[in-house]
Amino acid sequence: MKEPKLFDTTLRDGTQGENVSLTVEDKLKIAKKLDEYGIDYIEGGWPGSNPKDEEFFKKVQNMSFKNSEIVAFSSTKRYGIKAEDDPNILKLVSSGAKIVTIFAKSWDFHVSQALGISLDDNLKLIEDTITFLKRKGIEVFFDAEHFFDGFNHNQQYALKTLEVAQNSGASIVVLCDTNGGQTPSKIKEAIEVVKERIKIPLGIHAHNDSGLAVANSLTALQEGVEQIQGTVGGLGERCGNADLCIIIPNLKFKYGFRLPKINVEKTTSLYNYVFEVANLTPDNRIPYVGRSAFTHKGGVHVSAILKNPLTYEHISPEWVGNTRRILVSELSGKSNLKSKLEELGFDITQFSEEQFKKLTLKIKEYEHDGYQFEGADASLKLLVLREFFDYAPNFQVENFNILHYNFGKGTGTEAIVKLKINDETVHAVAEGDGPVNALDMALRKALEDFFPSLKNMKLIDYKVRVLDSASGTAAKVRVLIETSDTDKTWTTVGVSTNIIQASWKALLDSVEYGLFVDNLFPVKEN
Repeated sequence: MKEPKLFDTTLRDGTQGENVSLTVEDKLKIAKKLDEYGIDYIEGGWPGSNPKDEEFFKKVQNMSFKNSEIVAFSSTKRYGIKAEDDPNILKLVSSGAKIVTIFAKSWDFHVSQALGISLDDNLKLIEDTITFLKRKGIEVFFDAEHFFDGFNHNQQYALKTLEVAQNSGASIVVLCDTNGGQTPSKIKEAIEVVKERIKIPLGIHAHNDSGLAVANSLTALQEGVEQIQGTVGGLGERCGNADLCIIIPNLKFKYGFRLPKINVEKTTSLYNYVFEVANLTPDNRIPYVGRSAFTHKGGVHVSAILKNPLTYEHISPEWVGNTRRILVSELSGKSNLKSKLEELGFDITQFSEEQFKKLTLKIKEYEHDGYQFEGADASLKLLVLREFFDYAPNFQVENFNILHYNFGKGTGTEAIVKLKINDETVHAVAEGDGPVNALDMALRKALEDFFPSLKNMKLIDYKVRVLDSASGTAAKVRVLIETSDTDKTWTTVGVSTNIIQASWKALLDSVEYGLFVDNLFPVKEN
């Protein structure tokens, strides 16, 4: 197998995913990060489709890239006009991109139903567009949209679209599973036939509607394709695209490719960066880069991992920039707890066996009450500090009050908190969008003058889980709050039959932990 070129379309195809929206500045930042990571081609967008992408191509021309080529995207010319008269095609030329991707229908069903033109007319669109762009000195990648569906329906016509692209001057033909419905065996069968007719390099562009985009891409690689297209985190329309954050580590560690330009050890960082810029919540369970990818909970597993990580890990997490995590729960053994305490920064030689037993029982009591520390490391660390260290924050809550009022057709919420900070009593009042937001605002208002670093902390996720639905509105609830500052995130937990009280507990832990890790709350050993 030849080492493939890697083509990222996060900035174009990825933005078609639900809840994905990037500003021009966002796209420029991500493009720079992709270049630093070592991607060969970055598809920046469709300059003829919207002003945002036009502005991106104007600004990106003033940037320098070490590893990546910026690619513009468009359909073929419109039916009934010449390529040199089509505004979309002319915007490709003026975009400054040295490489463009042109997509066209390769499924006869789409030609007749979506375009409403003859099959021969569609072939003419492909020929005229590529020929014109080649005359302008632009390299053309040809995306054969819906190729595999077209191949299954009308094999000869689907192949004919590829031949026309090849003969018109395209430098690569990319086979697209646009509907994401193919299986690896179908991909293999089709590419075997394509190779008999097409002599220029092949690429693969797979969607994930059957959950097989990565498998289909790797199957295509085994069949000889030389370019793999995908997105960071699998972002994209419907179920998304092939995930480069899974494909690239597989190329390196399962297929043995050198990938000399790719900084594979920065894969997790790239994933988190793109999701942060896009204001998306990362998927903890995504292979290689997810927070849970190298996380262990079962006591037997943890005991083995501590002896040799290969017992339950297929690669070292550091190879992709991830970290190993050990969870503690009612299923945990002593190995889990010791490893977790070390992970949290404690010197376990300071703890006696009796203290380990006491802490294990304490955690089980908390979990019996509904707490769960698996995803709330910050609350667990605070629990240990409170139990075994002479630790207390520099502020104490005396009371809080929530006021909810109606006005006209609207409603409002106001929170009042009373704190003692360094022996000084502080009152703060704030309005918010609901009781939790109002409490968050009031607490910050009271503390920020004393602890300025609080301004860098923001609540990024808030989850509520009903623990006993049979109890109806009197059921216990568990609240998880995820918080971040400029360089880290942490999660805290609170449990109560009162959702506001549960939220307040998690919120207090969140603020306390954020300030503690900034060394504002020095910890002294007993």
